[in-house]
Amino acid sequence: MEESAEIVSDGGHEAAAAAAIMDTENGLVEEEKNMDVKVAPALISVHPFEKSVVVAVGSELRLFNLEGDCSVSLKDDSGEPLHSDAIRAITFGANGRLFVSAGDDKLVKIWATSSWHCLCSVSADKRVSAVAISHNGKYVAFADKFGVIWLITLDEDDANQSKVDNKAVPILGHYCSIVTRLEFSPDDRFIASSDCDFKIRITAFPKRPLKGALEIQSFCLGHNDYVSGLSFACPSGYDHGFLFSGGGDSTVRLWDFFSGLLLATCEVGAKAELFQSTGTKDSYPPVTDLCSSSDGTIIAVAIQSDMRYCSLHGIVLLNCDFSDRTLSVAKLPTRIRVISGFCKDRSNDNGHDPIVLEDNEVPGGRKLLSHLQGSPDVTKEDAALAAAAEAVKVSMRNMLIKKEYTLDKRELRKRNRNDRKLR
Repeated sequence: MEESAEIVSDGGHEAAAAAAIMDTENGLVEEEKNMDVKVAPALISVHPFEKSVVVAVGSELRLFNLEGDCSVSLKDDSGEPLHSDAIRAITFGANGRLFVSAGDDKLVKIWATSSWHCLCSVSADKRVSAVAISHNGKYVAFADKFGVIWLITLDEDDANQSKVDNKAVPILGHYCSIVTRLEFSPDDRFIASSDCDFKIRITAFPKRPLKGALEIQSFCLGHNDYVSGLSFACPSGYDHGFLFSGGGDSTVRLWDFFSGLLLATCEVGAKAELFQSTGTKDSYPPVTDLCSSSDGTIIAVAIQSDMRYCSLHGIVLLNCDFSDRTLSVAKLPTRIRVISGFCKDRSNDNGHDPIVLEDNEVPGGRKLLSHLQGSPDVTKEDAALAAAAEAVKVSMRNMLIKKEYTLDKRELRKRNRNDRKLR
């Protein structure tokens, strides 16, 4: 099972709903004045067979080899530069042979995990907000900030090295709504995509995807804020499996994605008593990401609240009972780095409860944590954490809202745009 966690801050539609104040002197929207913040959320992705861990911090990728107990440098011989702007999405393929990174520099980089060389850099028309790799390893999908989802074809030769078609083709779209997550179903029959306008779309993945994915299987509608996390689960005895989702409304939801039926909702913030008051509004902290065990019985939910009003930044563990269609809190949130025993041992009546590992118990130990975190002392400083959290909050808000410009400003941007098609 691939595990991915993302540390983000509150934002999204809460910011989009805020009234924009026009500056009559220069004709710019007030929100535009703060668009120069270049802080991205920290992203974490674990190799499906636990061979390595990758962390993206800003435009930097940090890699640690768990088998060799050492850090690894990535090598890019594709002729394109390394990431020059904030990385917004990273993921491993299901077989562990490929790794993909993408972000605000409009580059989608595909890496071979055997050598950690960049196989290919694909240039997108707009900034990239989400990526996914099909379970059979044949396709890489990515979404841009205009809500268009693109597909890259991968072929494997006899030497077991992937060949990449440098051209990406559009297969579906969310109609100018920023796509927040992409996820292939385990059997690659469907691709799930979510956006900042509360929608989850389940699309049937076609046999000839380069001609477009036009068949919509269902819409999963029920969130009342942006959707931030998706995870498929395939418990035994169920034909199509299920889908978990989390969002800015502080809920995790269980779906029969084949029909779009909502089966269960867990109000994570309320159940864990994470109510916070910011002085202007009362709310629960958003769910920023989630992942589930292979059978879907345990879900790890990442949450992050405003540090000025609540000290909690960690993980809530949920239990899912598919027969009763229920989601319940299994372990109250804690600030943690690694959880052991994520999958229950069904051969034991008592099972194995997930436990939090100390730094010296983590594979790779303090060397791993030091390399992935940078300076470990920074995480102990409340002032530094507060400043970082505020910067991430502003950055995520700016990424999810749609900018407004005056007519003169729009014409100027059209003349200077750098993504116009060459004829």
